Amino acid sequence: MRLIRTLLTLIVIAVVGILVYNYWSGNGWTLSPPQNSTGINADEARRQGAETARKAAQETAEAATKVESAVAESALTAKIKSKMVLDDLVKARNINVTTKGSVVTLTGIVGSAAERERAVRIAKETNGVSRVVDQLEIRKP
Repeated sequence: MRLIRTLLTLIVIAVVGILVYNYWSGNGWTLSPPQNSTGINADEARRQGAETARKAAQETAEAATKVESAVAESALTAKIKSKMVLDDLVKARNINVTTKGSVVTLTGIVGSAAERERAVRIAKETNGVSRVVDQLEIRKP
């Protein structure tokens, strides 16, 4: 009998403890979340996710365009420099070739007017070049 009374007393103390805890935390006996909850608005989250994805796609496309342009410019520069290296008249190591879009700029020092003309002609005859800016200097003996 004492054992049963002790068990009932412990159960009553546990139930009262749970009630007090729920009262202080504001949850009560309900199993659903509190009504004044600031839950996530699924439609707003979906809209923000779509906007973020759109911005990321746009920035990726812009970056891809920049990379493509840089690769094309580098390829054009390498093509011109390779032609100059293979040419007997032009000393390619003395000539710098820079490309911006389809405009090629030649800088450096050449040994003669003939070498200058040949370097400019090589650049002009390369596919993809629209204009050549000649900034080559002729070395005076």
